[in-house]
Amino acid sequence: MHLQEACWRELGLWPLWVPRENPLHARPEMPSPSREEGEKRGPSSPLPVPPGLPVAGDLHQQVASCTRCPLHEHRKQAVFGLIHPGSPWMFIGEGPGAEEDARGLPFVGPAGRLLDGMLSALGLERGPQVSIANVVKCRPPHNRTPSDHECTTCLPFLRQQITQVRPRILVLLGKVAARTLLDSPLPMARLRSTAHLFEDIPTIVTWHPAYLLRTPAEKAGAWADLCHARRLLNEST
Repeated sequence: MHLQEACWRELGLWPLWVPRENPLHARPEMPSPSREEGEKRGPSSPLPVPPGLPVAGDLHQQVASCTRCPLHEHRKQAVFGLIHPGSPWMFIGEGPGAEEDARGLPFVGPAGRLLDGMLSALGLERGPQVSIANVVKCRPPHNRTPSDHECTTCLPFLRQQITQVRPRILVLLGKVAARTLLDSPLPMARLRSTAHLFEDIPTIVTWHPAYLLRTPAEKAGAWADLCHARRLLNEST
């Protein structure tokens, strides 16, 4: 079986899930309010850094030694992410799970294997073309959703990672990443319906792979989101 076909089968979309020139033909074209609003507002200003949070020097070491929120009390280790400066793609999730906490790498559990399948279906793989990070760097106890305070406390680290990578397209996986970076209370259906801008970087919101494992029927929509991201990336070249 061809590798790409195997990936599509894993995502539950073979033989119907195949790339098209315009994979969003079934979704009505919508204007990008984020771009229009961004032009009105001008460049977005950096979020304030919580007092005492280090923002210079060795970022990896700063993350590894961070004790700014209670999540550090339960972690085995902080999960910095896979950061490749200059990679055109950057995927951002919610936070580490049990396997990530144990191994110190992002998306290495079942959701990570599905993410790898999603990347392969796009013709990508982990490496210089793809950076991967999470909003929070420490595993929340019992894999609970990180609190707004925990996300806000960790956000300066993520902003620095995005600055280091300066990707051409951001893909936000799930509502925690979307609401944190876009500062929006809108539901996922609304956030997924259009492109956004984060620090002038085209940004697409899609389902978190863990959600797709629980809700396979949404995989087709996730593929449409990824194709939308690829189209935006191609248009920016």
